[in-house]
Amino acid sequence: MQNNRIYLDNAATSFPKPPAVMAAVMEYATQCGASAGRGAYAEAQMSAKVIRRCRERLNQLFNGQNPDHFIFTLNCTDALNLAIHGWLRPGEHAICTAMDHNSILRPLNHLSVQKGVKVTRVSANEQTGRVAPSDIEAAICPQTRLICVGHGSNVTGTVQPIGQIGAIAKKHQIAFLVDAAQTAGHWPIDVQADDIDFLACPGHKGLLGPLGTGFLYIRPGLEGRLESLRQGGTGSVSEKDIQPDFMPDKFEAGSHNAIGIAGLSAALDHILKRGINALAEHQRAMCGTFIEGVENVEGLKILGPQGVAHRVAVFSVQIEGISPLELATRLENDFGILTRAGLHCAPGAHATIKTDKPTTTVPEAGTTRLSFGAFNTLNEAQFASDALASIALGTAAAM
Repeated sequence: MQNNRIYLDNAATSFPKPPAVMAAVMEYATQCGASAGRGAYAEAQMSAKVIRRCRERLNQLFNGQNPDHFIFTLNCTDALNLAIHGWLRPGEHAICTAMDHNSILRPLNHLSVQKGVKVTRVSANEQTGRVAPSDIEAAICPQTRLICVGHGSNVTGTVQPIGQIGAIAKKHQIAFLVDAAQTAGHWPIDVQADDIDFLACPGHKGLLGPLGTGFLYIRPGLEGRLESLRQGGTGSVSEKDIQPDFMPDKFEAGSHNAIGIAGLSAALDHILKRGINALAEHQRAMCGTFIEGVENVEGLKILGPQGVAHRVAVFSVQIEGISPLELATRLENDFGILTRAGLHCAPGAHATIKTDKPTTTVPEAGTTRLSFGAFNTLNEAQFASDALASIALGTAAAM
């Protein structure tokens, strides 16, 4: 495997991780190893402190109201399932958007089929992927109990106006769930200022932590109505065979992924020290460099926002005459650039931007996605745009 490979699949999982992440994982594995809440000995207490520190860092990064309201989950999908299945009741109504990931769409579809939950999917602009807050407000009815929005698109990089949508949800006293899988770690998110009731996020993407980590933030006051999906040991009130009703134990049955949380906590410390605004500015700089390099190339098309505003550094591209998979293969084989081809678990997003079916110019559905992370450089963004231009111009010359 060549040494100069450029990893541009950060929308799936970030790589590399900060060195402190691996150091924290190794320290936990070699010096602690215990399960929090399952013993009074020093190592068990150490494990509990690691988990508590991670909650505190999450609370600081997202301006939460209480660290105990950050519930650790397997990943973002797990967090979204907890919020959606735990909140909605038979016959109620939920609103989502056409740009959302299957981690929102599939739980809602399941509840629609199995429990009669009504779902409205609000459309987005075909060029930008942006959703109009007024369209979300227009979809509200007396039975609406939840509004779900993917903050950043994993297909086009489009960032939705969650502050405006949150204000609408608050005005109508409807719970607001935000999927921050593509924005957390490099886009400022304030759960109080944005009126977010539930914030779901993976630890392994922009937060730079290990796979198998994630969280759901639950605004204080909502935990009573939200049902837990799992019951089991918590190390608390063990004399009773009912699940505790206090936070965070109500939603954290079983032993924690403490070794992963140790790594996530170190990653959060790295982000807090570097600064979320600095990370956001780095994203914008990479967006600008990449867009400038490909915007006028014949036969090459960028889907979604064409400028640096309202987007993160996730790009879907197509080249005339080349399938998405062939383009991804050529980028890897010829340039050492690692990307992802296909529909990216977001069929509504591809339907919105008209890439859900083959066309006369692109022989397969989907796009090739390039997604930049915290450790990519402007030189790599320029190299990627040059590589795409070379492929596009070479293909155009051969046609």
